[in-house]
Amino acid sequence: MTQLLLLIPTSSCHFPYSQTIIMWSSKNFQIARMGSDMNIRKAENKDIGKIEELLEQVREVHHEARPDLFKCNGTKYNETELELLIKDERRPIFVETDDNDEAVGYAMCVIISHSDDNVLTDIRTLYIDDLCVDEGHRGMHIGKDLYDHVLLFAREKGFYNVTLNVWNGNEHAITFYGKCGMKVQKYGMEVIL
Repeated sequence: MTQLLLLIPTSSCHFPYSQTIIMWSSKNFQIARMGSDMNIRKAENKDIGKIEELLEQVREVHHEARPDLFKCNGTKYNETELELLIKDERRPIFVETDDNDEAVGYAMCVIISHSDDNVLTDIRTLYIDDLCVDEGHRGMHIGKDLYDHVLLFAREKGFYNVTLNVWNGNEHAITFYGKCGMKVQKYGMEVIL
């Protein structure tokens, strides 16, 4: 297995660390920062319990913003579904871990292709299905780390773009993604009857 190691100086406005280490091999793609106990890697089955906790935090945010649409309990995926997602190469999940290799945040992605569509161009999109940072670790740039990792992965794999959806009412997420440089692609609209 070939492994590539790159040391990239980073600006202190994005990371409070002097260098970022990018490790690439045929089976794994990781980012680690020198001077940090955090590491980003593909999710494994051992992360499922923590991912379920984080999914509950996401559901709480959505329920608070739209209790008419989101239930007050439950998660988007259960343990069995997460086991399948972790194995699915078309749905990469990345976790940022602490020095004990415990997940403190995740980015769940979906590979979308529009090949041979009657109207859409033949592009490949990496869709961020979900991104969450544990409430006890917020404010530590983990969300930005995960987002940057997704961008780096998408560039490396030749995707045209990275997209996601943000629910109206989740102003923190809207502001965060705007600061990351994302722009509105389309609007989902509704009328409640």
